[in-house]
Order: sequence, then C-alpha cells, then structure tokens
Amino acid sequence: MATIRVRQKADGSVSYTAQIRIKKNGAQVYQESQTFARRKAAEAWAKRRESELAEPGAIERESRAGVTLREMVERYLDEHDKTRPFGKTKEATLRRVAASHLGELKDDQITSQALVDFVQWRMSEEGGGAQPQTVGNDLAHLGAVLSIARPAWGYEVDANAMAYARRVLKRLGHKMRSGERDRRPSLDELHRLMQQFVAVLAFRPSSMAMPKVFAFALFSARRQDGIVRIRWEDLDEARQRVMVRDMKNPVDKWGNDVWCHLPDEAMAIVRSMPRTFEEIIPYTVDAIQGAWSRACEASEIEGLNFHDLRHEGVSRLFEMGWDIPKVASVSGHRNWNAMRRYTHLHGHGDKYAGWEWLPKVLAMPVTYGAWVGRKKRLLGAPAV
Repeated sequence: MATIRVRQKADGSVSYTAQIRIKKNGAQVYQESQTFARRKAAEAWAKRRESELAEPGAIERESRAGVTLREMVERYLDEHDKTRPFGKTKEATLRRVAASHLGELKDDQITSQALVDFVQWRMSEEGGGAQPQTVGNDLAHLGAVLSIARPAWGYEVDANAMAYARRVLKRLGHKMRSGERDRRPSLDELHRLMQQFVAVLAFRPSSMAMPKVFAFALFSARRQDGIVRIRWEDLDEARQRVMVRDMKNPVDKWGNDVWCHLPDEAMAIVRSMPRTFEEIIPYTVDAIQGAWSRACEASEIEGLNFHDLRHEGVSRLFEMGWDIPKVASVSGHRNWNAMRRYTHLHGHGDKYAGWEWLPKVLAMPVTYGAWVGRKKRLLGAPAV
C-alpha cells in the first residue's frame, strides 16, 4: 500500500508526498514517489499507480533501464556486418542519425512525434538544412533498424511510430521521396568532359583512365560500384556478357549476382583494357567520383551526375529500337515497370553512331600507377 507523508515548507504551506513500495519475498523490488499540493491529489495518484503496477509485467517494464537508439544502431550495424556488409552511404547515414539528439532517446521514447521533430530539426538551419529527400533516406535506413528492434531484440519500440510519422509529414506537405531524374548529357557536354579527361592523362599518364571508365559506363549502363567490381573471371567473351555481382536491388543488394549483356561498344572497351589486375577496371568508386566532379567543375557542367550515364545508356538502347527484354538484359532490371523512367526519348536511332571519341578511347593506352597496385591484386597473384 502507498503511504502519504505530510511535509511543512518554510513558507508555512503543506505538501503531500505519496510513496509506493513493493516487496516480493521480503525484498523491495520497486519504489516510486510523487509530491502534490493537495492530499486528495496524492491519494488519487497513488491509487492509480497501484492499479497500473498490479498489471502483469508492469514492474519489470518500469524497472528496465532501456536502450538508446544509438545502441540499437550499433547493434544493428555489428550484427548485419557479420553476414552482409553495408554500403558506405547507409552506414554513414545511420551513424549520423545515432550521433544526433535522436540517438539519445530510449527505445520506449521513440514515438512518431520524436521522429517528426527529428525530421523538422534536420531540415532546419540548426540541423544542417537537409532537403526533404535526404531526410527521407534517413528515415528509410532508420526504419530498417526499428522494424527488427522489437521482434529480434525485445526492445520497447512502437511498431507504428515510423508509419505514423510518415503520415504526419505527408499531411504537413513534406515530400520525402526523391523525384525521378531525367537529366541526360548532351553530346557537347560529353565532348567537353572527354577533353578534360584526356588533358589530365596527357599531364599525368599514370592517372586514372577516365576516358575508358566514362565510355564503358555510358555504353554498358553500369553503375559505379558495379563497374569497379567486375573481374576478368566474370567475363564471358563467347556470349558477350559479364557477371555483375551483388547488383543493387530494391529488395536485396547482397548475393544478387546477374549476368548482363555487353553491347558491342562496351565489349570493345573491355578488350582494350590490359589484363593486369583481377578487376577489369581496377579503380575505386571514390576515385571515379572525385575525377568526375573535378571534370564537371572544370568544364562548367552543372547538374550532371555520373549515374546519369546509366540513364543515358539505357535510354539510348530504347531509342535504337531495342525492346524491353533486350534492354533489361543489359541494364539488369528484373522489374520491367521500373524501366519506364529511362524512356525519356530524345529521338530515334543511335546518336552515338560514328561518335568521334569511341575509336580514340579504344586506342588509348592504359598505364597503372603505383597507387592502383597498393589497392588491387595482380591477376593470378596468390591470395594472402
């Protein structure tokens, strides 16, 4: 039972402290108190709390220390990494969320309101002024953690918190999903970029062979991460195809190995590469992205991403009259409905027919600098 203690303050007023102590087998297992200005309020609170604590499991829930979102994220990253390592973007996003004030909340404090407040903070100047689509990615990655926190680890996470938060944000007018890009490069832009890449190679021949990387991305319609992972052992010259390992997929990224056809131009570029390292194009995503960004800046080209080359490559095939199954054999798409965003056709026929840069790219020698050898293993070298 609760006890009510009366305490007289220095100013002569009286307060009433309701204290609840619960014992099991002679040992105290729970204690709670609250102070009120009126006795009836103290008695009402004590009666309500005693009723609540009498529910099965109530004392255990009240006594639990809880776990912070930051700790949940760390556990998620640690356990997931043992089976299927994350990409850099997802891991960086989760660590950024965990390092924010949201990461300090306990599992039972992660409500829809807390998530909405986090989104509004992220989009504010104080939170970095992130775009709604960027914060939408934050929620998508965080949702993966919250979705398993209760069933896998038993944490007190509201299963509906994320869904309710998204509903509120939608009603508030925040568009959290990225719009479909339809940016395609012009031949003039591609010409200026090629000139920039060639100028860099003329100054430093051992720098990255970006003309070949650039052209291969365009004609193969491959993503950056897919390009740098293709090995010579993944090449099937007879059938003119390559195995793209762990191809990005909306459902599952890892273990999603897909054979993709190489159009004639892409196959010719592969054959022009020296068989020096295990990878056909033995560079890194970071190196490619850095070279691309510098070339776009030097060429005064705005709003063009390296990934737009994939869009251009797929759209080109449609413009050449290829049907959906044949284009999908190059792009690797399994859901043909997803390919509609690539059909922003600018005409009919192949605008790259007779493109002056293709024979030049094929004839360019490739010189690997020592920096490549420090990151990549020579073809045929024993595993360490």
